[in-house]
Amino acid sequence: MTATKGLEGIVAAESKISSIIDDTLTYVGYNIDDLAENASFEEVVYLLWHTRLPKADELAELKQQLADNMSVDKAVIDQFRTFPLDTVHPMAALRTAVSALGVFDAEADDMSTEANYRKAIKLQAKIATVVTAFSRIRKGLEPIEPKPELGYAANFLYMLKGEEPKEIEIEAFDKALVLHADHELNASTFTARVCVATLSDVYSGVTAAIGALKGPLHGGANEQVMKMLSEIGTLDNVEPYIQGKLDNKEKIMGFGHRVYRKGDPRAPHLRTMSEKLTKLTGKPELYEMSVKIHDMIVEQKKLPANVDFFSASVYDSLGIEHDLFTPVFAVSRTSGWVAHILEQYANNRLIRPRAEYVGPGMQKYVPIDER
Repeated sequence: MTATKGLEGIVAAESKISSIIDDTLTYVGYNIDDLAENASFEEVVYLLWHTRLPKADELAELKQQLADNMSVDKAVIDQFRTFPLDTVHPMAALRTAVSALGVFDAEADDMSTEANYRKAIKLQAKIATVVTAFSRIRKGLEPIEPKPELGYAANFLYMLKGEEPKEIEIEAFDKALVLHADHELNASTFTARVCVATLSDVYSGVTAAIGALKGPLHGGANEQVMKMLSEIGTLDNVEPYIQGKLDNKEKIMGFGHRVYRKGDPRAPHLRTMSEKLTKLTGKPELYEMSVKIHDMIVEQKKLPANVDFFSASVYDSLGIEHDLFTPVFAVSRTSGWVAHILEQYANNRLIRPRAEYVGPGMQKYVPIDER
């Protein structure tokens, strides 16, 4: 047996959920460009979970189910008040809260298909409330209850900021949710499938996935992009800052991808939205800085931007705190995680790869007084 570092190029599962073929991303065979321009996030959730687009009554039912399940047990929210709010990372808080959701769900260990689908609805609905509640509590504000008449994207922004968002903000956030919903066997999705392949519960699978997403080489990249933009500060500082990083062979976050070679198909949609939103919020320089960085990296490193790069300026323009970028990613990606979890349950086999042993050969135990 020979190891493949990072499992690169290894096909570990069959799936009907999403694909990346020749730099084209699809959800259940629908091109991401088509979905980003035409589908709502709720439609995409249904598509991922049922492997088909919903009819009008089915979409209305899903929207109602999500709205009905957005409220979160007070005990889950109140635990945030016990955290060291000035130091805890929101992803650590989210990981803990999602695990706690399972504690308060009487069906957590019910592995029937019907119960697992009900848990899927609960998780997708409640994760938006959990993220926004944490954001408000750490600022000394009270969480806001969702409005049943608002859609999923609009409700998130409303619960976060306390005011109903503008149409362009809803459009931008909904599109970002669609673009981040699933991405084949990425690190967090694979983690979720490994976890539930033991027949652990849905909450454990999503909690495990959140732990994987927390890393800067996965979901944490967009937060690092915004940190970089903040450090650069002005358009004039872009060239010396980036050139210095390149000369020192430092990694520029938001560029390159393990799978894509010609470019991440999700990035252009976020670039367009970044341009619109930064103008709307009076921060056009943020977009201009991003474009200048992009052009330098493409010219010198031949690396195109990935989904994280322009999503940073989009989220900033929506008034989302920079360290909430990864939890927002999790809000969207829960739809994909759940889809893969349900698919794993439907045709399960314990995921148990082997390792290539490279340690010392056969050794003999030596008593401690003879070592």
